[in-house]
Amino acid sequence: MHTDDRSAAAASHSDFDFVQARAGIHEYRCRTNELRVLWMREASAPVATFMVTYRVGSRNEGPGLTGATHYLEHLMFKGSRRFNRENGRTVFSTLQNLGARVNATTWLDRTNYYELLPRDHLELAAEIEADRMRGALLLSEDVDAERTVILNELDRGENEPMRKLYHSVWSTAFREHPYHHPTIGWREDVENMTRQDLRGFYDTFYWPNNTTVSVIGDVDADEVLRTVSRHFGSVGPSLHPIPADVPAEPAQDGERRVVVKRPGQLGIVMVAFKQPAAAHPDTYALDVLSVILTTGKSSRLHRRLTDRGLATGVFSSAASLRDPGLFYIIAPLAPEVDHEVVELEIAEELRRVREGGVTAAELARAHSLIRASEAFGRDGSYAIAAQLNEAIAAGDWRLYTSALEHAMSVTAEDVRRVARDYCIERERTVGFYVPEVESRDEQGINSGDG
Repeated sequence: MHTDDRSAAAASHSDFDFVQARAGIHEYRCRTNELRVLWMREASAPVATFMVTYRVGSRNEGPGLTGATHYLEHLMFKGSRRFNRENGRTVFSTLQNLGARVNATTWLDRTNYYELLPRDHLELAAEIEADRMRGALLLSEDVDAERTVILNELDRGENEPMRKLYHSVWSTAFREHPYHHPTIGWREDVENMTRQDLRGFYDTFYWPNNTTVSVIGDVDADEVLRTVSRHFGSVGPSLHPIPADVPAEPAQDGERRVVVKRPGQLGIVMVAFKQPAAAHPDTYALDVLSVILTTGKSSRLHRRLTDRGLATGVFSSAASLRDPGLFYIIAPLAPEVDHEVVELEIAEELRRVREGGVTAAELARAHSLIRASEAFGRDGSYAIAAQLNEAIAAGDWRLYTSALEHAMSVTAEDVRRVARDYCIERERTVGFYVPEVESRDEQGINSGDG
């Protein structure tokens, strides 16, 4: 029998305390190890998403350890005490035999592991995640094998113009804060990281008291709590405080520029500005500004750049992170267009917003698009869990439940104000991707080729 919100809020288990409920999402805390559990009924299909969010990402990596969270993401699939090659029960084979969708992602503020599977197999997902929370093997041969895989992945990123420019702008905009580091890490660190380094990082951050388990699907709260208790309840909390503080980024006191030159065909311009953390109310106004600038064919920069043949496209984003991040605009250039021309066009459109604001029609359109995006973000159990995952990483899962309300309250004056306050030259970082034409020898074209 399905439980409603009122009875679900009262759901109890000897290992858990009910904390709060909002918008159909219920939070519980395990008494034995401080593990947080979020549960929400989503009964559109007989499936459930089991997602484990560790509050550790590249933000938590120190010198010599950049890329450690991403490295561990790979290794967590290579074997744990109960799921490994030797006993024929690897994570992937065990879950995929059930038709489950299984993967993991690493980002600046978090790492997550998840299973989307038939609700009857929720127990297996919990068993796997509890086992590798503290039982990952991290074997030397796996560390060596995955190093090659990650270095190949890093090489591919070096050859992707958009990714290379994106990383270069972030590392130029941030000098002290770890957002300076790409999530995949710097090559030298990946090449030299040892099994002991990774074990130390794992033993620092991968504990139940640094973790939230989200279970979204056609399952009851009592069933979820019993299942989580069976598998996670005996896992003790860390015996040390989980490190949370990172170096603060000093105020930027002047424009910064970076030029990336690589073989390629077309240039790219990226313009970025410092913005507040996700919990700051101005983040929602910057989201609305982003929509007005670049979402859809009637957006300002689409009309200014794409319709006029200056760019092949344009997009922007307000990064909602635990710490202050970047509001950025990226425009891949059309052939024969100079970077400086597109940079000036972007600057001019931002000036128009700062001085003249936006129209009521633009604001209404942005609100409509954000509302539609929010509805899409609740389309199925995985979509909800993934959105919750980002809110957890930003510091408070309730950011997910309140985002639409905050966005709908943004006024035209709010949009103009954040453009004035944040889109300013002294806090701007500009990046150019400048394609270089390969020589005939570099292309392997010479008189000796057949």
